[in-house]
Amino acid sequence: MATVLNLFEAHLAVADLDASIAFYRDVLGLKLAYITPARQASFFWVGSPGQGMLGLWSAGTVPQKTTTHIAFGTTLEDVVAAPRALRSLGVTPLNFAGQPTEEPDVLAWMPAASIYFRDPDGHLLEYIAMLSDRPRPDRGVLPWREWQLTG
Repeated sequence: MATVLNLFEAHLAVADLDASIAFYRDVLGLKLAYITPARQASFFWVGSPGQGMLGLWSAGTVPQKTTTHIAFGTTLEDVVAAPRALRSLGVTPLNFAGQPTEEPDVLAWMPAASIYFRDPDGHLLEYIAMLSDRPRPDRGVLPWREWQLTG
């Protein structure tokens, strides 16, 4: 049995491939790796080329829309700065409960700081950074500032 080292690739169904390519390239800053018009798909490198990949597939006119969740690991500094950066790009940062926010939440059981937002198709995306603090599952999910004060 092979040892799983990481998640290398994930796929999302999108309604408008061109709009989604623009979002993932221009808002998230992912490097476009390949577009295959015949398959109505595009692929982005996540991290360095060959480290991880995100595939976007045109869903066409499916009557039932499905959304999913993907978390992108990043630095703590980037998670803390993300609400302002996302807003400047016209994207609403969300907390764990799905409400607009100006600061990340901390998932205390890990612990990790995270901020959520949606892509043009409604997929829930997340920037997340593990914290060096000890896990505190009793704390649940709390705002970043509260974690800093009481961590």
